[in-house]
Amino acid sequence: MANLDRLSDEELLRRTPREPAAFDQFYLRHERLVLSYLRKRTASSDVAIDLAAETFVAALGSVRRYRAQDGPAVAWLIGIARHKLLRSIKRGQVEERARRKLGAGRLELIDERLERVDRLGSRSVEELLAHLRPREAEAIRARVIEELSYPELAERMQCSTLVARKHVSRGLLTLRTIVEHDDV
Repeated sequence: MANLDRLSDEELLRRTPREPAAFDQFYLRHERLVLSYLRKRTASSDVAIDLAAETFVAALGSVRRYRAQDGPAVAWLIGIARHKLLRSIKRGQVEERARRKLGAGRLELIDERLERVDRLGSRSVEELLAHLRPREAEAIRARVIEELSYPELAERMQCSTLVARKHVSRGLLTLRTIVEHDDV
């Protein structure tokens, strides 16, 4: 078994069906990013934590359908988080069915981590995007916030779809690094 922390997100997801520890590593890499994303959009840390748990349960349940050519794994994961958030808003509650189905409990965090999640939610998107190169920030805004498709993004940026994907991927990687190493 390879050292999992050195594998790309895409490789971790590819290995998950036969090597569950690969998903554990994927989860550890992206837990803070997903929590931050959801905390920024919810009324409380508790709701963000429940939605994050649902997000990772859904990701694990659909990992066989993920295809690297569809975009970066982190964008796929944030898409799942967004779907869970919108669905919970529509229904007015956080679903528990998926977690029960897989035997996953509520994501338990100690008080110190809850406070960190709250502080992550207080950071503005623009504050985070200011750390990126202009083209990467533009790509993240268009793809993640405005939800443009990659062909639409490429047209807007006047580049190929592959180059647009690279801008998004590099931007997300930089944001992940910022969030992971931030001392909030």
